[in-house]
Amino acid sequence: MRLLLNPLAMRAGLLLFVGIAAFALGLFLIRRMRKSLVADQDSLNQAPWAAEGLPVHAYHAVIQQLKQQKHELAAQQLSERRKAKASDTLSSTILSNLSCGVLFFNTSGLVRQANTAARKLLGFASPVGLQASDLFRTATLRPHSDESGAAAQPTSVEQALAPALSGRAAVRGLVLNYFTREGESRILELAASPVLADDASLMGTALVLTDKTDIERIRHDQKMRQEISSELALELRNSLTTIAGYAQQLACSRDAELGRQLADGIAREAAQLDRTIGSFLGGARAATTSS
Repeated sequence: MRLLLNPLAMRAGLLLFVGIAAFALGLFLIRRMRKSLVADQDSLNQAPWAAEGLPVHAYHAVIQQLKQQKHELAAQQLSERRKAKASDTLSSTILSNLSCGVLFFNTSGLVRQANTAARKLLGFASPVGLQASDLFRTATLRPHSDESGAAAQPTSVEQALAPALSGRAAVRGLVLNYFTREGESRILELAASPVLADDASLMGTALVLTDKTDIERIRHDQKMRQEISSELALELRNSLTTIAGYAQQLACSRDAELGRQLADGIAREAAQLDRTIGSFLGGARAATTSS
């Protein structure tokens, strides 16, 4: 009884009781936490989740969809590249077989592309990288008439092409005398048009060259033939008038000597007519053969 009534013993017993209660409570909590962890692990095993909080199968589905979209995008890009390449090949084939020369200038005014006809007409092995002033240095513009009929003053080719090269307006109907580096003379007609993108920005300028040398030569020959024909008609008319006069005199004359002189005059005029017509026919035949 004394031991139980001792305050120290009572304190020791109380501490022992509290320790036992705390141990029992801790053991209970540990068992409960273990059961909760086991339940969570079972739920995770049944429906696994990714680190981001998505189920693993959903995560894999998203990855597969992204891979499929990437593959489709790559296939579309490959198809677009093939179409662009086919378009470039078709354009190059068409340009290489054109009889007209085609040049493309970039926004800086430099030649970026030229077909075979353009290189042949201008006499350059490769005009790429040259400016209009370099290409047409030996060329002179021919005077032309505007819509009002007044003769426009000729300017340099570079100044004439400036509106098209800057993208302001198209330039057409320019005719120039061009001399190649080998000294060959040509008559070229130029037409230049700005090339605009979908957003109306300037991509460059397309220039078309047409060789008018043969046409101008034919026009010149026709003009010369008309002049010759006019001169021939005048000579024929004069000769026929002279022959007609001789014939009238011969019909009215009874003098044998005068008749003989008139007959000789008619013969001379007839011979002159024969020579004139023969010369005209020979020139026409030679011109036909040369053309």
